[in-house]
Amino acid sequence: QVQLVESGGGLVQAGGSLRLSCAFSGGTFSLYTMGWFRQAPGKEREFVAAFKWSSGRTYYADSVKGRFTISRDNARNTVYLQMNSLKPEDTAVYYCAADKSPAVITTPTWNSWGQGTQVTVSA
Repeated sequence: QVQLVESGGGLVQAGGSLRLSCAFSGGTFSLYTMGWFRQAPGKEREFVAAFKWSSGRTYYADSVKGRFTISRDNARNTVYLQMNSLKPEDTAVYYCAADKSPAVITTPTWNSWGQGTQVTVSA
């Protein structure tokens, strides 16, 4: 059974940076598409970024394009989300997700989820 553990969240001022990490276990990491979603209070969980290893392709929500970068280290079974130029509207719980073949990459219907890590951006 796949397990995902996020880390790296915290409090940062607007314009600052954070790097989230997600440690993967319980499967063959290289077979999985890895992604990040986020959920702000009172809002639905939304797609942030994904990395499809089989094609090497990355996907980003328009709201984070140019500011966030997803990467993965297959040797460490870890996926990262580098977040730069953070804005208060980026405040949310960030979730790591894994799926061998997500039906729709941008919808939160992936098979496996982490427990989430809080990111708070102050104005």
